[in-house]
Amino acid sequence: MLGGDGTINEVVNGMLLSDVHLGVLPGGTANVLAMELGLGSKLERAIDRLSRCVPRRIALGKIGQPARHFLMMAGAGFDAQVVCDLHAGLKSRTGKLAYWVAGFSQIVKRVGQLEARINGDTYRCGFVLAARVRNYGGDLELARGASLLSNQFETVMFEGSNPLRYAFYMMAVAVKQVQKMPGVHTVCSTRIELLGDAPMQIDGEYVGRSPATIEIVPDALTILMPESYG
Repeated sequence: MLGGDGTINEVVNGMLLSDVHLGVLPGGTANVLAMELGLGSKLERAIDRLSRCVPRRIALGKIGQPARHFLMMAGAGFDAQVVCDLHAGLKSRTGKLAYWVAGFSQIVKRVGQLEARINGDTYRCGFVLAARVRNYGGDLELARGASLLSNQFETVMFEGSNPLRYAFYMMAVAVKQVQKMPGVHTVCSTRIELLGDAPMQIDGEYVGRSPATIEIVPDALTILMPESYG
C-alpha cells in the first residue's frame, strides 16, 4: 500500500491476524516504516526494492480498551503532546519541520509526569516510548535495539519535568547519544502499564490518554521486508 504511517496503522488494524501480506510504499511525511525497512523515501526506488522483499510474520503492539493495534511504536507524555500540538497546515507545507517546531514549542511548558510499570519496576517519567522499530521520525534513532522481528518492545523512558531537559534529550537523539544520558532508561518487555493522565500516540497518531496497558500480540501480521532486515 502507498501511504503514510498513520494510514498504514489504519490498514494494519484491519489486517490483524489475517494471512494477507502487507507491502509498504512511502507516501507520507516521515515514512518511518519505509525508512526502517530500508525501502527509503523515494517512491520509484522503494517500488524496486519492494519487488525483492520476502514475507515475514511479526508481532504487533496493542494499547487500551477497546484495543488499538500498532506496528511501530506507542508513546505517552512528551512526544504524544507534540503530536497533539502539531499544526496540520504547517505539516502539509513543511513536512517533518513541523514536528521539530511542535517539539521545541514544548520547552516553555512543564512536562507532565506519568508512571510506567515494567517487569515489576516502576519508573516516573515525562516520556515513555514502547518501540518496535529503531527509526524515529524518519531519520533518527531512539530505540537502537528494537526490531520488528522481536517479540518484545524496547521501551525508552525519560525522567524529568523541566522542559529544557527535553531540549537536551532531543539534541542527543539527533546525534545518537540519547541512551547514554542520565535520566534515560531502556528496558525490554512484553507489557507496560501506564499510570497517570497523559496523552498517548501510536505510529504518530493521537490515540487518547492514559492510564492504559501496552502489550505484545505475537504472530499477528505478515509483512514484506528485505531478506537483510534484522
